[in-house]
Amino acid sequence: MPTAHTGWRSAAIDKGSGFPAAYPALLGLEILLVEDEALVAAMLEDMLADFGCILAGTAATLSEALATLESATEIDAAILDVNLGGEKVFPVADILVSRGVPIVFSTAYGTADLPERYPRARILQKPYRPEALAALLIDIAHGPPD
Repeated sequence: MPTAHTGWRSAAIDKGSGFPAAYPALLGLEILLVEDEALVAAMLEDMLADFGCILAGTAATLSEALATLESATEIDAAILDVNLGGEKVFPVADILVSRGVPIVFSTAYGTADLPERYPRARILQKPYRPEALAALLIDIAHGPPD
């Protein structure tokens, strides 16, 4: 039973049809989005809204992301662009890992040492389809495998 999400169910209704979003497992999932490309960020915000997710916060730079982490109390998962204008997002990822927040890394570059450094993180190679992101978030929403 959600306690901190007042009105979250109404935010997860498709405004055009009045029906729940296509991914009911994602309704109310609070996502931190860190992406430096404005167009990509806007598309991701739209995708997440379509999924029924709630934005826990957004940031385009490393400093904005760190500041957002200071004020964000409810984060169920994070989507992190690896390269933020030449700076790596790793300090943000480290804080999220210490809080037990699942991470999806979004990158147009190779994965390099991401699997070794963050073994529980998921990785999406840009560009990716909305369905691929939804599948990863559904996996996160259902918890880690035993």
